[in-house]
Amino acid sequence: MAVKERVGVVVSDKMQKTVVVAVENRSAHPKYGKIVVRTRRYKAHDEEDKCKVGDRVRIRETRPMSRTKRWAIADILETSPR
Repeated sequence: MAVKERVGVVVSDKMQKTVVVAVENRSAHPKYGKIVVRTRRYKAHDEEDKCKVGDRVRIRETRPMSRTKRWAIADILETSPR
């Protein structure tokens, strides 16, 4: 079974060992063909608290760690210039 992975941007790092990652999904509208952008926010586990707001990260699905946290940071792709 393939492990689910997503790439997104960290939008919040205010919690301890948890970040909120916004993942954009771009797809064409089935009837009109216009590109529609849908954003989904995932809470992801960040064990070392390395991620900062604006970082581009890859997240991987994992076991439930809390009521809303089902993802973990796999790696940091780019760091924000801040």
